[in-house]
Formats: sequence, structure tokens, C-alpha cells
Amino acid sequence: MKWLDKLERRFGRLGIPNLMLYIVVTVAAVFIGDVIFSVQGTSLSGYLALFTQAAMHGQFWRFITFIFVPPTTSIISLFFFLYFYYFLGSTLEQVWGTFRFNLYYLVGIIGAIIAAFFTGFGTSTYLNLSLFLAFAFLFPDHEILLFFFLPIKMKYLAYVDWILFAIQLIFGDWPTRAEIIDSLINFFFFFGGDLIRFIQNERRYGAQRRNFR
Repeated sequence: MKWLDKLERRFGRLGIPNLMLYIVVTVAAVFIGDVIFSVQGTSLSGYLALFTQAAMHGQFWRFITFIFVPPTTSIISLFFFLYFYYFLGSTLEQVWGTFRFNLYYLVGIIGAIIAAFFTGFGTSTYLNLSLFLAFAFLFPDHEILLFFFLPIKMKYLAYVDWILFAIQLIFGDWPTRAEIIDSLINFFFFFGGDLIRFIQNERRYGAQRRNFR
């Protein structure tokens, strides 16, 4: 994509190498902080989460720090979550380069912030899922062990996610729809053209196959 090449030539030096490493380490640190703060009956995550009202009234750090809020209170689940998303992020950075991966993640953050103005609360759930969808689009046949013993290709997990997104878009409320659409802006920003061409090719191939029959 020429526009990406131009951006990289101009701003490439601003990229942060190993961004995903910094993110997962910070999430782990916040988790530890939550455990320590829980003794006092409070939560570190509560000071970092994106509540739009609080963020708009001076607590501006919440527009960034929400990405560091742990997605679970289970240390075992957190370990596998951090390992999985570090693997996804670091692989995408190796394939794209530092600047493009940073840009993908930044656009995802912006989308999540936009969604927060519709819902009142920001979450990194769909932002993290956008990393998974990008990886699955680039490496559809890569296999992982589902439930630690069942090998399954990434593309099949991605199909399930897209079906769930479609169901939520159809039957969910407007805040849910806004959260999904805005938080996946980065995926469509990077892969929209490729996705359209893929669908067109599949339709063309299907038509040729029916004509052959």
C-alpha cells in the first residue's frame, strides 16, 4: 500500500520496537498492583480503566491506560492470554515491521476510544481481537492447540469470531454495535481492500465451478 509506504518513510523513526512486550509486561504489573491494592479494598485497574466521564473531566490518562487493564482476575488465564497476544503481536511486528504494527495498534486504540463515547466505558477486548483477526488473515493455516490438545487452524477460529460479530451486530444494542465496528477499524483499515478482493475471487471461483458442472 503506497500510502503506508509514504507514512513509514516520514514517521518510521517514531515506531516503538517490541511494543507488545511492553504492553504485556505492563498488564502483568497492573495485575500485581490489583492484588496489592485489593488488600486496601481498592483496585489499580479502577484508576486506569476508560470511563469517558472521568476521562473528559481531567483524568486524560485513561484514554491510553485502559489498554493495560487485565482482562481477567485469574492468574492462569492471564498467563495464557499474555503469552498468546505477545505471540500474535510480535509475529505481526516481524512481518510488517515496527512502524506498521505500531500504526495498526494505534488505529485500534483510536477506534476503541471512539466506541467508548457511545458506551461510556472503553475496553481493549475488540482491540486485542483485531490482532488475532490480522494474524488469522495473514496466516490462515497456522495451527494452535485449542484447549491444549485439539489442533485447529486459525482461519476456523476467525470464522467463528466473524459469525459472533455478525450476530451481535444484528441482535445487539447500538452501544455494542458501535464497540464492535469502531474497535475493528484498524482491521478494515489495513485489510479492507484485500478482503473485498478475496470475496470477489471466491465468488468468481464459485461461478466458474458451477458453470463447469
